[in-house]
Amino acid sequence: MKNRRVQQLAARGLLAGLFMAGLSACAMLQSEAERPVVAQTEAPQTPEAAAQPVTPPAGATPPVAPPPAALGPTAEVQHLIQSRQVNELRTTYNGSYGASLLFKPDELVYYVALFRQKEFLRVSKTDSASEADQIYRRFVAQTAELAEVDIRRIKLQAERARTERLLSDRSSELDALEADLSRQRQQAAQVAAAQRQAEEEASQLAAQQKEAAAELRRLQERIKVLERQAATVGQPEARKAGAPRAAPRQRAASPVSEK
Repeated sequence: MKNRRVQQLAARGLLAGLFMAGLSACAMLQSEAERPVVAQTEAPQTPEAAAQPVTPPAGATPPVAPPPAALGPTAEVQHLIQSRQVNELRTTYNGSYGASLLFKPDELVYYVALFRQKEFLRVSKTDSASEADQIYRRFVAQTAELAEVDIRRIKLQAERARTERLLSDRSSELDALEADLSRQRQQAAQVAAAQRQAEEEASQLAAQQKEAAAELRRLQERIKVLERQAATVGQPEARKAGAPRAAPRQRAASPVSEK
């Protein structure tokens, strides 16, 4: 009895295993049927394979760019400007800010844009000309307010550049004046030294001249004495009137008479 019961349990286990195997096979077949036609492989792609476009599966449609109406106002006006579908009616610049009034003639639609350089800050779209003009005037006023800081910065930069140029010019002028003053002082010192040397030389010359003049006077006086002596040589001495005559006596011969 016991062996028979064990055989029955074994048969039941075998049947259960076969049932589970059948369910697994059915699930695998169903999952294979649900897979897409094009599957992404995990193998690494070569540069040539990566450069080739991937063919979409059957029934799939490529993405289509949304029409301008489906975009926001900023993207829409950028698209229209690039495709040249709008006309520029007015534009006002204040510093790096500006406002433009654009018109799309085929739809009679106005676009008003507030921008800084090439970046749009605000864009409004309307089909009313009066409303577009009001928005444009408001944006122009905003450009004036926004550009006030930029304009002030530009002016300050210009003033700073001018001040730096003036500072450089004045520094160069100061250097030139200092060099000229130094040169004048050197020249004045040289002139003063030359004057002192000239005065010393003049004093020396004056002393030499004084000594030479004194020597000349001595020589002239001696010459006069010698001339007088030469003029009186060989002449009798003059007698005074009324003086008694002395007895004649023999005179010694003078050197002149001997000659």
